[in-house]
Amino acid sequence: MDSLILLVPVALFMGFLGLCAFLWNLRSGQYEDLDGAASRILFDDVPRKEPRR
Repeated sequence: MDSLILLVPVALFMGFLGLCAFLWNLRSGQYEDLDGAASRILFDDVPRKEPRR
């Protein structure tokens, strides 16, 4: 029972840090282009460089 006095505030603090990290990522544009990365895997549009002579 004594350990709950320590573990409950630690768990609340870690949850608050996770929420802050999520909101920071949301505001910085991390989740703007969800379909772009999925479609980039499928297409190989990178031009190949020819060796220099």
